[in-house]
Amino acid sequence: MAETKNSWTEERLDKLRQLWDEGLSISQIGEALGVSRNAIAGKAHRMELPKRPSPIAKNKAEKKAPAKSEAPDRDLPLRLELRRLEWSRSKCCWPSGDPKHNGFSFCGAAIVPGKPYCLAHCQEAYTTSRENR
Repeated sequence: MAETKNSWTEERLDKLRQLWDEGLSISQIGEALGVSRNAIAGKAHRMELPKRPSPIAKNKAEKKAPAKSEAPDRDLPLRLELRRLEWSRSKCCWPSGDPKHNGFSFCGAAIVPGKPYCLAHCQEAYTTSRENR
């Protein structure tokens, strides 16, 4: 029988375990292995991998904790690294770096009420022609 893309070889099972232990989300693991998130969830259950905390509860806990901007500890494919970006309507969304390259991030400082940016970036973004004269 020919091996298909969706065959669970020992190599692919080892990669699933490794990514699971690294804490990647089920969707990220699925994308890395080229299968659906449901395939990963089912296989992880059958392999009796440790259960994950609810992402909903995790998101609530992250909202209470201060945002941390740390450099990625390893080079992820760009599409996976972009998924790690944290969006919040209460944080400055001024971009830093090129979104086509690894290391892209947002300012993340507290916003000016009613604006998408912090005070420093509002001053840069919202200028009038009178101010430039």
